[in-house]
Amino acid sequence: MISPEKCIGCRTCELICSFNKEQEFNPKNSAVSVIIYDEAAISVPMMCMHCEDPACMKVCSVSAISKDKDGNILIDRDKCIGCKLCVSACPFGNISVHTETKKVIKCDLCGGEPKCAEWCPTGAIEYKDGSSINLTKKKQIAERFKEVFGEVPK
Repeated sequence: MISPEKCIGCRTCELICSFNKEQEFNPKNSAVSVIIYDEAAISVPMMCMHCEDPACMKVCSVSAISKDKDGNILIDRDKCIGCKLCVSACPFGNISVHTETKKVIKCDLCGGEPKCAEWCPTGAIEYKDGSSINLTKKKQIAERFKEVFGEVPK
């Protein structure tokens, strides 16, 4: 769950994600990105929403994207050929490309223990189960984001 009103734009989430996955502090190789909206004076952590019907998975020509038994959308980086079709297909723009390998990077929830949520100093990122209440809140946040900012950033 993301609470943009709690985000202070410290980008700790980006740093801990890249360190956890790549053993380097490099926000460009992070599965979470903090988008700063100066005109609205807010920062919004953006990451994979693990969609119920993921467009990224539908367009992957090598079946590198799959859904696990818990509904998490995962990328097999060994299968990924770096075509970036999934980057274009994601309606939220939450898939990026590794600066060196040129393969895609997407949140995998750190196997159920997301480091971004663990290290977020304000609680702007929280990891909660997929209850219907939490899923409803997630959808409301996405709709509010679209109302305020129009198109979702890519």
